[in-house]
Amino acid sequence: MPPSKPVDRMFIGIAGMIGAGKSTLARALGEHLDFDVYYEPVADNEYLEDFYRDTARYSFAMQIYLLNRRFQQHQEIIWKSRSAIQDRTIYEDSIFAKMLVQIGLMDERDYRTYQSLFDHMSNFMCRPNVIVYLDVKPERSMERIKSRSRGVESGISMEYLEALYAGYQEFIEDISRVLPVISVDYDRFGTAEEMAEVILHEYFDHNFLRQATRFDPTR
Repeated sequence: MPPSKPVDRMFIGIAGMIGAGKSTLARALGEHLDFDVYYEPVADNEYLEDFYRDTARYSFAMQIYLLNRRFQQHQEIIWKSRSAIQDRTIYEDSIFAKMLVQIGLMDERDYRTYQSLFDHMSNFMCRPNVIVYLDVKPERSMERIKSRSRGVESGISMEYLEALYAGYQEFIEDISRVLPVISVDYDRFGTAEEMAEVILHEYFDHNFLRQATRFDPTR
């Protein structure tokens, strides 16, 4: 069933923990709404294996790589001027960077460099019209990581996921002040059609959009 109302240049960001189901939802929504879909770089991420093997050594390189790739996606979304869905937003990279510093896996100096670069790049970003947050607890995230059996993720610990989840909770509380956020338990939705109707209902009928200053998640 097509969306009940026409959609003109809508940008949806899908946020959530590792294994939350972001890519699956992005793909399904893209097909249902006929939106362009921009996926998180995984298969072609040349830093991913090294990052999980030696996180402290490769954390800064990994964050810069992801920031660059997601910024490229943002620019393409702007240039194409089409409705789009992004699997993990550029703002979420700051959650990982801040968490890596807090648990001693990224140098403070590197984090300051990352933050400064993000600040400059953010002047050329387009904000999503709405962020869909898939609220998945660390235990469920670990279950999904194990079930999909990606070798590079085998070393992810529960402590890492708990620290990441705490970062996501803080992030969602902060960003919801300046951007509309729909927080959902994805397990409760049987189809992409159901999720699409929820998103469009909130977007069109509740007018979540508000005028706000630029959100800086690194602060």
